[in-house]
Amino acid sequence: MDKDVGKIIQLLKELNIQNETMVFFTSDNGPHSEGGHKHETFNANGPLRGYKRDLYEGGIRVPGIAYWPDKISPGTESDQPLAFWDWLPTACDLAGIIPPAELDGLSFAPTLLGKSDQQQIHPYLFWKYGNKTAIRKKEWKAVRNAKNNGLELYNLNTDIGETNNLSAKYPEKIRELEKLMEEAVKLLRP
Repeated sequence: MDKDVGKIIQLLKELNIQNETMVFFTSDNGPHSEGGHKHETFNANGPLRGYKRDLYEGGIRVPGIAYWPDKISPGTESDQPLAFWDWLPTACDLAGIIPPAELDGLSFAPTLLGKSDQQQIHPYLFWKYGNKTAIRKKEWKAVRNAKNNGLELYNLNTDIGETNNLSAKYPEKIRELEKLMEEAVKLLRP
């Protein structure tokens, strides 16, 4: 990948369009254990719990790397929680066009362009895969792995690996996130 991305960057420079072209690399999910691949071999998800099709951070948290000379300052980092559904509004924003109505996503162009004080923030992020659901509101994340299982609760600021279930210690946070989760599920239904 490094070699081919380097070829793309070199071509952009040769064509003298590197300042008008953003190159972005990301993934839609964490590492997988399918087709004989063993994500544990190279510790593919580092300290994160889970992998593809899990709703723990190891299955849904992925890096994003952006390159755009004269627009994105080299070496900058952001820990702003964003989601894959933020891509369309971001692309529209950067292109100067109005995104389609009723999108769940938010443009993260302000974050990319070093204007984090102008960045809109999701009130929460919600995921559903089969009978598994998860919700994140700021540093708090609740995960339900089966329809009848209770919610697990994690503070991602202090436990990025989701190893310490805090649901018994913070029942009010569980109630808050469960209510938001129920609202989000209703929005999925036509």
